[in-house]
Amino acid sequence: MHDIAVIGAGAWGTALALLAARSGQKVTLWARDPKRAAEIAASRDNPRLQGHALPESIAVTADLPRAGLSLLAVPVQHLRGVAEALPAGGALVACCKGLEAGSLRLPLEILAQVQPNRPAGVLTGPNFAHEIAAGLPAAAVAAAADPALRRAVIAALGGPGFRLYGNDDPIGAQVGGAAKNVVAIAAGAVIGAGLGENARAALVTRGLAEIARLATALGGQAATVSGLSGLGDLLLTCAGPASRNYSLGLALGQGAELATFLAGRSAVTEGVLTAPALVARAEALGVDLPICRAVAAVVSGRMAVREAVAALLSRPGRDE
Repeated sequence: MHDIAVIGAGAWGTALALLAARSGQKVTLWARDPKRAAEIAASRDNPRLQGHALPESIAVTADLPRAGLSLLAVPVQHLRGVAEALPAGGALVACCKGLEAGSLRLPLEILAQVQPNRPAGVLTGPNFAHEIAAGLPAAAVAAAADPALRRAVIAALGGPGFRLYGNDDPIGAQVGGAAKNVVAIAAGAVIGAGLGENARAALVTRGLAEIARLATALGGQAATVSGLSGLGDLLLTCAGPASRNYSLGLALGQGAELATFLAGRSAVTEGVLTAPALVARAEALGVDLPICRAVAAVVSGRMAVREAVAALLSRPGRDE
């Protein structure tokens, strides 16, 4: 049994495998497709994260491995199915962001359903996979109710170039990671539509307020939303085209069709499915998320970008 299993051989999963290997861990990287797993194992290079050679300490397989710590780096919409198939034993760390369509559950809520007897936490924060793989400085959050699990994740992945902070508020950390993708679509749409930097700054700031309202309504802490898993992740995701969600919003603001744009992209843009799920979860709690609601209307085709912006600007005045 290897020390660390990384479940999901996309760009983020590959970057996490490299991090763990640099920390001296024995790592297994799981790819769903056996052919792809064999190609990565033979070439020691993943086309999803080209130019970053995998050391021999990383084994690549299409068989779900058993490990002391499993990092689940699959899209949240696939988390349930993968988690149900995992071998028994070991702690689980969700390394995905969003809500499951249909159930409206956050990643740790999904794991609590399908793997109720296993320690579970979340790894989240402002991290682009290609920068992590290149060894550029970064920080993130290991959030879990169990302090021993937080320490284990920090020991497994932390290092001089990757500073990990523990956090005992996994709810707030997950809400920040999910909602920032939705706000990033809105930020990109504002720039794409030519509405200016002032509008983006206002939108991102009010988006942060929405994240805090929902996090606290779900039992999280407002302070978490001001940290790496909230404000930090929001700043990164709303800043430029390297963000999948921002670049989608940018294209929508410039008049692109959603289906056509997504058809040309291999990576998952989590904010598209997260937006309506987030709004539905908030409405059930009586929490108002006007920016997220506007994004949900745009990605569902019910409203154009400029109509959504006009609707936001026409809302009744109030104190901040």
